[in-house]
Amino acid sequence: MDLDRLNPPAPAVYPAPAGRQRLALLPWVLFLSAAAIAAALAWQIWKPEPIGDPLATSLVAFDKQDRLTVFSAELAPVVASDDSRLFGLVTSRQIAVIPARVDYAIDLGRVGRDRMAWDAMSHTLTVRLPALQVTRPNLDEARAQYLREGVWITRAAQDKLTRDNTRLAERLAVEQAANPVLLGLARTAAKDAIRQNLAIPLQVAGFGNVKLAVSIDGETAKP
Repeated sequence: MDLDRLNPPAPAVYPAPAGRQRLALLPWVLFLSAAAIAAALAWQIWKPEPIGDPLATSLVAFDKQDRLTVFSAELAPVVASDDSRLFGLVTSRQIAVIPARVDYAIDLGRVGRDRMAWDAMSHTLTVRLPALQVTRPNLDEARAQYLREGVWITRAAQDKLTRDNTRLAERLAVEQAANPVLLGLARTAAKDAIRQNLAIPLQVAGFGNVKLAVSIDGETAKP
C-alpha cells in the first residue's frame, strides 16, 4: 500500500508579500482617518456653546437654595446653678450637661452680581459670600445629664435650677459656637459647598471647567 497517497503532504503556506499586507491595511487606515476627521468637524459644528453669562447661571443656582446650611456642630455645655431658700438655711446645687446643636448657614439671597466677578482670560469666577450665620443653639434636654447636691431639694427649687441651667447652657453654646476653630471649619465647608453647587451648572451651560475663587466677608479671598 502506498502510504504517500493515504497521507498527502500538507499544503505549504507562504506569507503574503509585505507590499500586499500594506495594501490590505490601507483601506482601514483611510476609513479611520476619515472617521476621525468627521468627528472633529462634527464637534466644531455641534459643540455646546455657553448659554448666557456665568454670573447669570450662578445666580440661578443660588436662587434655588436661598439659604444654605454648610456646617453643624454638636456641643456639650457644662453648667451649674445654685439655689438658696429659707434665708439661706436650705441650699441646693445642680450641675448639668446639656447637648446642643448649632448650624452654620450662608444667606445666598444676599449674593448678587455685586458679589461676583468673571475673568474670561483665566476662566475664573470669583464669589464673595456674606458672613456666616450661626443659628440659635438647639438644646436636647431629653439627653441632658444632671447632678444635684443638697440635703433637701424642693420641687420649686429643682424647677428653678433646671431653668437657670437651660439659660446658661444656651448662652455657653453660643460662645462655644464662636470658637475660631469651629468658624474656620464652617468657612471651609461653605466654600466647598459653593464650589460644588456652581461647578455643575456652569459645565452644563457650556463653560467647561471653571476655576472658582470663593471668599467670605471678613477674610482674604482664597481660591
